[in-house]
Parts: sequence; C-alpha cells; structure tokens
Amino acid sequence: MTNKKFLAIWVPILAVFTVFVIIANIAIGIFDKWIEGVLGAGTYTVNNSEQGKTWDTSYYTADYASTEEHEKAAAQLIEDIAGEGIVLAKNVSSALPLKAGAHVTMLGRAAADPIYGGSGSGSVDTTSAVNARAGLENSGFSVNEVAYQTIAEYAKANRRAVIEMDKPEISSYNIGELPVTQYEAIQSTFADYKDAALVYIGRGGGEGGDLTRDMNGWDDNYTPGQHQLELNKDELDLLNLAKEHFETVVVVVNASTPIEMAPIQNDSAIDAVLLIGSPGLSGFNAVGKVLSGEINPSGRTTDIWAADFTQDPTYVNFGHFAYDDLKVSYPSNVLSSVASNAKVSDIAPFVNYQEGIYVGYRYWETAAAEQFINYDQAVVYPFGYGLSYTNFEWKIVGTHTENTDGTLSVDVEVTNTGNIPGKEVVELYYTAPYTRGGIEKPEVVLGAFAKTDLIAAGSSQTVTLTMRVEDMASYDYKNAHAYVLEAGEYTLSVRTNSHTVAPGTEPVTYTVKDTIIYDDKNPRSHDKTAATNRFDDVSSQFTDEASHSGKIVNMSRADFAGTFPQVPEGDLLHASEAARQGFAVWDHKAVADSSKASMPKTGAKTDLTLVDLRGLSYEDPKWDELLDSLHVSDMTSMLLNGAYTSAALPSIAKPKAVDLDGPAGFSSFINSSVNGPAYPSEFTIAQTWNVKLAQDMGVMMGNESLLKKVSGWYAPAMNLHRSPFAGRNFEYYSEDPYLSGAMAAATSQGAATKGLYTTLKHFALNDQETNRSNNGVAVWANEQAIRELYLKPFEMAIKEVKMPVTYISDKQGTRSEMTVGATAVMSSYNRIGATWAGGNKALMTDVLRGEWGFEGFAISDFNLNSYMSPDQSIEAGTDLTLAFAPSKSFADTTSAHAVSNIRHATKNILFAVVNSNAMDGQAPGATVSYTPPTWKYIQWGVTGVCAVIIVLGAYGLLRRCRKHSAATVSVETAVQN
Repeated sequence: MTNKKFLAIWVPILAVFTVFVIIANIAIGIFDKWIEGVLGAGTYTVNNSEQGKTWDTSYYTADYASTEEHEKAAAQLIEDIAGEGIVLAKNVSSALPLKAGAHVTMLGRAAADPIYGGSGSGSVDTTSAVNARAGLENSGFSVNEVAYQTIAEYAKANRRAVIEMDKPEISSYNIGELPVTQYEAIQSTFADYKDAALVYIGRGGGEGGDLTRDMNGWDDNYTPGQHQLELNKDELDLLNLAKEHFETVVVVVNASTPIEMAPIQNDSAIDAVLLIGSPGLSGFNAVGKVLSGEINPSGRTTDIWAADFTQDPTYVNFGHFAYDDLKVSYPSNVLSSVASNAKVSDIAPFVNYQEGIYVGYRYWETAAAEQFINYDQAVVYPFGYGLSYTNFEWKIVGTHTENTDGTLSVDVEVTNTGNIPGKEVVELYYTAPYTRGGIEKPEVVLGAFAKTDLIAAGSSQTVTLTMRVEDMASYDYKNAHAYVLEAGEYTLSVRTNSHTVAPGTEPVTYTVKDTIIYDDKNPRSHDKTAATNRFDDVSSQFTDEASHSGKIVNMSRADFAGTFPQVPEGDLLHASEAARQGFAVWDHKAVADSSKASMPKTGAKTDLTLVDLRGLSYEDPKWDELLDSLHVSDMTSMLLNGAYTSAALPSIAKPKAVDLDGPAGFSSFINSSVNGPAYPSEFTIAQTWNVKLAQDMGVMMGNESLLKKVSGWYAPAMNLHRSPFAGRNFEYYSEDPYLSGAMAAATSQGAATKGLYTTLKHFALNDQETNRSNNGVAVWANEQAIRELYLKPFEMAIKEVKMPVTYISDKQGTRSEMTVGATAVMSSYNRIGATWAGGNKALMTDVLRGEWGFEGFAISDFNLNSYMSPDQSIEAGTDLTLAFAPSKSFADTTSAHAVSNIRHATKNILFAVVNSNAMDGQAPGATVSYTPPTWKYIQWGVTGVCAVIIVLGAYGLLRRCRKHSAATVSVETAVQN
C-alpha cells in the first residue's frame, strides 16, 4: 500500500476516534447525574473527629433490622389500609358477607386484570402483588377456574385504556371489557360456582393525561355523548348475564375515581356494591376478608358520586381550551426537547374555574338546599357515605362552644347495636350564615371527623370532634381582602355523610355576635401573618354580572340557573392583558436591572460544616458564615441538578441527599432497585377516614427511607378531585380540602418521625393533566376558591407537621432536641392565572413563606419545559430544579440580584437537608470525602487506554511520515547524484 493511501485511510480514522473519545467524555460529564441514577453514584464517607466518633450521631433509627422484615410489616399495613378503605355502598337484605367457603364466579376484566394503582410517577411495582383471585382464595373462597382463565386470556390479547404520559396521540381509552358472547361457552360452569357472581368493574388513570369525555372511536357500541366513566354496553350486558344466572350479584368497583353508578345502585337485582379503589400490594387480601366477613367494612366515600357527571358544574370547564389570538414561544433547549420527546407547541392553554367554591359536595348539597336539583335523583353516593355489617346509634353527650382557646367541640357517644364488632366514622359539618349577594358559602362544609376503634357488639365509645371557630370564616376577596367570620348563627351538625344528619342527634348552634375580620390587626391564630389578597391579577378576570362580556362569570348560589358554568366561547377565547403578560418570556435582565441587591460574599474561609448548623434556627447568623464560603458554581450545580437528589457540597460536608417518588410508595424510573412496597392509592387511603393509618404509613415510609438511605419523598400528593375525569385522581386524596389536608398532614408527620422530609405536591391548582406540558395551562380561579379549596390542604400540612430534630449541642456530645416544620414543597406545571406556579412569587413566597411561615425548599415539577425558567423560579421562591443538567441553566449567574437568589435558594435546601436523616452519622465538625463509583473508574480506564491508542497511533503515523519523507529525500539525492 502506498504511503499516501495508508495515510488517507488511517489519519481520518484516528481523528474520528479522538473526537469520539472527547465528545463521549464531555457527554458523560454533562449527564453524569443521570448516569449516577442508573449505574450508581459515588460514596461520601463521613470523617468525624476523634471526639466526634464517641458521640451518638444516630439521630433517627429504624424499627426494623432489614428490608425483608420491613417489607413484611409494610404488607400487613397495606392490607390494613385497604381493609378500612373499602366502602360498602350497597347491601340489600344482608347479601354480604358471603358464607364461609362459598363457591364464586368472578366476572369482568378487572377480575383477572385488576387496577393496583395508576401510571406515571405515582406508579408502583406490582410484580409480587396479591391479585384479585388470590385475595378470594386466601379467604377460603373457591373460584370458578374456567371463567377466570377465559377472562385472563381475553385481557392478555385485548388492550384496555392506557394513559401514556403527555402523549394523548398514543394513549388509549378502551374499556376493554369482554363482550358477553365470550362467556357463552362457559356458562355451564356457573352452576358449580353459583353462590355469588362477583362482577369487577375497573377504571384506571395516569399522569400526563385525563380520562376521556368522548368515547367515540374507542367503543364499538358507542352512543352519542358516551364518556369513559359510565358503564358501557359490554358492562351492562355482563351485569344482565350475572343477574340471569346467579341469585346473589356483588359488584366490586376497582377504580380510584367515581364512576356513574345509578344503573347498579338502582337495580334491585344487584345485591351489593364494594368500592375498593386501588388496593396496592396486598390489599386484595382485605377484599376477600370483607366479602367473608372477617373484616367489617368501615370505609367512606371521599368524593360525591353523582348520577350524571355531565351535570357537574366543572364538566364544561375541564380539558382542552386555548386562546385563539395568542401564540407563545420560549427559548428552545435542544436537550430538553430530546429528553422530553415532546413536540414544541405554541398554544396558550387555559381553564376557567367558573364554579368557584362549589366543587363536589359543596355544589350538590348547596344546589339541593336551593332547590336547584332533586338530590335523590342527582346523587348516588353522598360524600362521606358508607355502610357496615353492623348498626350504630349516635348520641351527642357533650358540647363545648365557649372554649377559651377558640375551639368548638362535640362529644358523640357511638354505640354498636348490632351483633358483630365494627368501626364507625363520625363527621361534623358546619353551616355558616349566608346572605344573598354576599360572600359565597356552601350549605355544609366538613369541619372535623373521627373514626372509632373497633367497638364490640353492645359496647360504646365516645369520640370528640374539635374545630377552631376561626376556621368557619370565609375568604372575602372583594371587600375585606381577608378571612371574615360574619355575625350570625352557625349550625354544627353531626352527620353520617354530607347529606344526612345522624338520627337521634340535634344540630348545635354557635352564635357570632359581631363580625370578625382576620386582618393584620387580628390575624388567625395559626397564621404567621394575616392572609390578604395576593391574586388580584387572577380574581380580576371574574365578574358577578352574567352579561359582562370578556369576563368569566362567577357562579353564585344566589342564581345557580343564571350563573351556571358555560363552555368558554367568544371573548373568553381572546387573551386578556393579564394572560399576555403571564405567558410572556421571563425577562431576567429587567428584574436584575431594577434590583437593589448587594453582591453577597462567596468563597470565604470558614471552619463550619453543614452539620454544625443542625438544630439551629433558620435565622441563626451562622448561616451567613456558611453561605459566604460557597462558590456560585457549586451552588448552581446543585440547584440545576435536582432530579431525585440534592447534590453533595464537599466543601461544607453536605452529603448527597436522595429523594424518591411517589405517593403510593417509593418508586424510581431510573433505578428500580429502590422501588418499595406498593401502597393503596391515596384515593383508597382517604376512604379509610383514619388519620392514624395515614400516620402509620408515613412512619413505615420513614423506616424504609432509613434502610435505603433516602432523605426526601415526593409525596403526599394533595391536589383536589375537581373533576372525576382528572387522570391523576388516584394520586390525590379527595374532592374535600379538609379531608385531604388531614390525611396528608398525618402521613407527613409519620414520615417526619424518621427524619424523612415530604415534598408536598403539586403546589397548586394542578387539577387536570390536559395541556400540562403545552406551555402550562393557565388556571383562572377567584381568590376565595384558591384559598378555601386548593391551598387549604397544603396550608394544613405546612402548619401542622413538626419534624423532631436531635442534634449535638455542645463539645461534650450532649444530645438536644428541637422541631422544624414541613421543609419541602413541589410546585406544579400549571399557571396561577397566567403566571407559572413555580415562578409565582405571590404563591411561592408571599403565601407559602410569608403567611404560613414555611422554612425549607421548594422544587419544581420535572423541568423539561421551556416556559419553566430557573431564573424566574428562584426569584419567586422555587429553589431546586427537578432536572438533569444541562437540560436547564441560569441565564444570569453574575448580577448581584441573581447571586442573592442563588444563595437564598441554596440556604433553603441546606436547611431542609441538615435537619433530616441525611445527617445521620455526622458529628459537628465532620468532613466528607468522596469515592467515585465503579463506572467512573471504568470511564477513566477506558479513556486512558483510548488516549494511549491515540498517542501510539499518532506516533506511528508520524514515524511513517518521517520514514516516507526520509526515503523520498534519499531517492531524490540519488537521482541528483
């Protein structure tokens, strides 16, 4: 081969190889955080001083010696939660419980293909879950094998509804039920398993998409107006088949959102109904035990189950709406687009919460009181409804309405008058005085609840339901700009559900003589500062005048007929100036230029490390000394790489803190080895109405976090079930903010006892999935609805959670204790008005920190969308970006304003981490050393080998060139001679 040809081949090969090695190392450097999540991160070794080694730095301890021991305990807890979360909704002539050892036939797709939870970040690993059949057999029932296998084979071959995250174009909405003809060949087997037909009705859900309100194209027997939450023809045919062949027909609803149940509830040939939600790992064992009578059901509904969802006031303002005169564009990020696999959209989507505070039972009960609806026809199951296998009588035995601490309480004696033990839920509602044209008020609002212990037949238990007087105040955003407790008579009623006053009890009246305004001079007792109007830009888009064009009409109980929500059209499709401003690109330069911030210190020397600040207040001056020592590059690296972690800062001995999804148990899409036991959906957990069980779940998660070295949990999820069609309802507790807040606070408090901070999400008004990634849906709601409904669950958890913090308080190693509140919140994709929630200072700072006193960090939702500006977020109070670098970056890291924001965001993260279980094992003065993961050594080794190959290759090519040059010179010299 000629030298020229040789070089023509090998020089390009070597050049390409060299470029490949360089690019590969750059890419690994860029995506190292993501790679660590898949292949493992390095280890940080705590180096305590000789004196520190003798101190007890086990700030939190697990109650279980191993993950195996923990998983066994968790499985039992999951079964207990499911057992109390099952609602007995119908039981004609005591059809349930079934006789021991009954021979049953399971019917319906969900019998062999059950719904354990939902898809997305709230999904769970169910590979080892007890299935519906095993749950029955474990309770002694004999199951029709032929029928079960027929269903299983059909389900395997025929797809049912699947929500693909943020991909509506490939999501499916098939009910997937077997046509009744599929059962014809096996009907002869029914005779041997005729004690009962158990008909399973299933509906799923998922992150990134909502359930469809139009089944056209998804059902072969589609009828006009058919939606996903009504029974389709195959299901109705199946029920008729069951009624034809079985004396006892039981319907088991396996769904974590209400469905339209009137055809089932009103059918006298259907004997019983169980609402089981999504039972998780071992919950189907509880289903079997409820059917057999081993467990007496005590669950209650967490939403109202209406007969016709199309008559709900939210129905017309849910889903896809976009301004027809506003197109938006944001600075593109190629890596973000690739990572999210999303098409770039220019639409400006919105949704109008025209119904205001009249959501769920607040509407249906009020509409009934105003004689706008026939309640018995409109509502199948009220909110808070459920039956039992036994009977209870209630008696009010004490009322305390003049307590000096500003609380009201009612003592209720609950007596089990039946023949078997059971638990009962006691609900306390209040009715505030309402003036037409004044502050909007529902007919009834849940104010307190209690669940009894297991009461033996013939025995009694007294429960006390307590609420603050000030919590009956309504938010007046039009006049007082504050919470207002209007003068008049407030009625407290003990109810079995939102509609039914408990027999034998009389309402209690509490009189407020003079109107109380909870303003700066007289804030509510649990506020840091008084609530005042923060969202005038949002509320200003509403009007009380039905004929006022260009404004969203506020629904009012003074005129339900005249103000009932309508589909947005005409002027409402034109973007207001507020909408245009909110959708505009964030102008970081203008904000920085108008700032008067002084440049903070960076890179200063200090002997402090992070653990030295454990147990100190957020305002302690040592925080400034510690923060002065950090470099901007270190802080920004941590702030922009917040996907399931906050990065280590070795200079101050901050360890890497691991955070995991999800609300139904730990899960990770990048590292399945950390997936934990699958808990029931939050929908099912809330149906227990048992805050003790919710707290037990939190404690169990805290134990798991200690065994797996996890410090943060992206949960609880606490948005509301504004619409039954919301795809993520399985991940949220209820339509009611008080019930949601009580369950979330209890769960978070349990986790806090083990040093696990809970990242309360999604803050706030993230109540639909449609358009969440299409530039963020603008949510228009008046401030009364924002505060009384959508912020209240978060407010309750923020104010009620107290994490115990043990710390070393002196040089002798003395252990002291203090508490911090909730220290983590996750913002949301949507906008409040037109301002992205994570970039909304009124929400993330003024309310969260200013009014509620939150001290900790806020993290964005997964930040792959261009409109979610990190500069805007740290300006507003969202500190950590849930992303892998370099999908997001700061546009400004040099101005005094930007560096001040970066420093403040860093402090918020450090405060949460230092007071969590992430510091276990660290004594004051500790340092941290880093050992890279194995894959890093492999990377370096392969790079080194490649470098040697490149050098040797280049040297070989160079030698060949020199030899060829020398040979050429020799030839030329010989020719010349």
